[in-house]
Amino acid sequence: MSILTIMRHGESQANRDHVFTGWSDVPLTSKGVQQAHLAGQKLNRTGIQFSDVHTSFLVRSIDTANIVLDEINQSYIPEHKSWRLNERHYGALRGKNKQVVRKKVGDHQFKLWRRSFKTVPPLLKHHDHDPRYTKLGVIEPLGESLEMAYHRLMPYWVDSIAPRLLDHHNQLVVAHGSTLRALIKYLDQIPDDQIDNVEVPNGIPIEYEFDDHLNVINKKFIK
Repeated sequence: MSILTIMRHGESQANRDHVFTGWSDVPLTSKGVQQAHLAGQKLNRTGIQFSDVHTSFLVRSIDTANIVLDEINQSYIPEHKSWRLNERHYGALRGKNKQVVRKKVGDHQFKLWRRSFKTVPPLLKHHDHDPRYTKLGVIEPLGESLEMAYHRLMPYWVDSIAPRLLDHHNQLVVAHGSTLRALIKYLDQIPDDQIDNVEVPNGIPIEYEFDDHLNVINKKFIK
């Protein structure tokens, strides 16, 4: 048996201001910091011992993970960062206020861009060249659907998370709303046309328990 705990970062400034972000770096708000501390305290009460923690390359994920590790007295465990855990890239929507976009394009199109599996947002005209990614040979996307984010995430699950779980090492993943929705889609076997109903709240750990063959035998929110 092994345990995977996944958690969305605490509230970021973009969450607070209802702004599309994606791969943009935005810090946690004071509320987000409090959410991370509270999540860590809840996890501490479970007594789960993790072997590794996985985060994205984005500061809101990294800072949340570090706060949680402090609260559970496990700051010594290996911390693995991967661009594959980054939030979905929202393309040309990045930096725009969600309510302004909703009013401009209407509820139907807005929901497709935000919640559907296959719909791609408006694309950027040019690639960004952030040294975090260029040194890895990673070309930043011009925009991503959730499906595209799913396909970049899954190799990390296969190569870096699943093998550790199979070896009975509990894993903690602190990432983002869309990439965690993609992972939940896989773990819960959610059809493409139903993923729009899945919401991942900020700062609430979700625990999956697996059998020896990595079948999910229990899932719960740690509140």
